[in-house]
Amino acid sequence: MITLHHLNKSRSKRIIWLLEELGLDYQIKAYQRDSQTFLAPPELKAIHPLGKSPVIEYNQQVIAESGAITEYLIDVHAAGKLAPERGSNEYVEYLQWLHFAESSAILPLLLRMFVAKDGCQTNFLEGYAAVETEKVLSYVNQALEGKRYLVADKLTGADIMMSFIVELLVASDEVEKYPHIATYAKQLDQHANSAKASEIEQQYDNS
Repeated sequence: MITLHHLNKSRSKRIIWLLEELGLDYQIKAYQRDSQTFLAPPELKAIHPLGKSPVIEYNQQVIAESGAITEYLIDVHAAGKLAPERGSNEYVEYLQWLHFAESSAILPLLLRMFVAKDGCQTNFLEGYAAVETEKVLSYVNQALEGKRYLVADKLTGADIMMSFIVELLVASDEVEKYPHIATYAKQLDQHANSAKASEIEQQYDNS
């Protein structure tokens, strides 16, 4: 049995989607963000020193980081289903997109969000975040032209990882500026387990 330590309004929703897609037995231990600071509660530090989510407990191991969780679970349980064949060119593409979500893609989006939330005037950060966000989103939009999915014309772990980036863009009401991402967002929404993950997340969100 897998235990997913899930924080409301966090990247762990895509791990719920992954677990549903894999058909694995799992349980959720839910945590709520502080209503004032929006930070994770200190209880999560008892699970992992960073006190962040998602974290899973599986086979007597504690595994953190969305990309690591996704890559590991797919390797063990669904290498032929949610990832291209190892050694193929598509597998290299898959790995790049899998890790792009939590490296190049997320930082400028979060910076832009934090600058807006803080409301302060910046000398550098606001402009940098805007330029880098446009660079990242334009790259993804171009890569999706004529495609249903990022790799191999099928749903893979890379799409599940990138779903959080897409959700941030949709939430900002800017997705229509990037028509191929907008089409991709609708494609991801068609997956029953994506919708189920959203429903499950809402059940555990007490904010």
